[in-house]
Amino acid sequence: MPEDRIAKASITIDAPKEAVWRALVDPHAIHVYMFGTTVNSEWREGAPITWKGDWQGKAYEDRGVILTLDRGKRLRYTHFSPLAGLPDKPENYHTVTIDLSGEDGRTQVSLAQDHNTSEEDRAHSEENWKMMLSGLKKYVEQRG
Repeated sequence: MPEDRIAKASITIDAPKEAVWRALVDPHAIHVYMFGTTVNSEWREGAPITWKGDWQGKAYEDRGVILTLDRGKRLRYTHFSPLAGLPDKPENYHTVTIDLSGEDGRTQVSLAQDHNTSEEDRAHSEENWKMMLSGLKKYVEQRG
């Protein structure tokens, strides 16, 4: 799979890294800024993570495993969505990496998602992640 099919999105949030991190791992916050999804995880490396909800009129239950949980710095997990219509095999999982950096009360959030099957899938994923990051920014900044 070509390396250039990595979906990327980033945003600067006017809040400290700690506040952004809390929103990344808080199920209530995730439900608010991530399209109404319900997330379930123990939030530790090696733990499963699931997302449930309704996307464009279709119920979904996505799943993955937390690979890296470096508080305030990096969240990395695998992700599989049955809505993609692909078999539940390791090669059909994405790896999503979210990195936080910054100082002086501002946080740069950089996100990358690999294993996009086509340029169209990459672009679609990128747009979804940009919407999610925009929601994250709004959520965190409104709460101070």
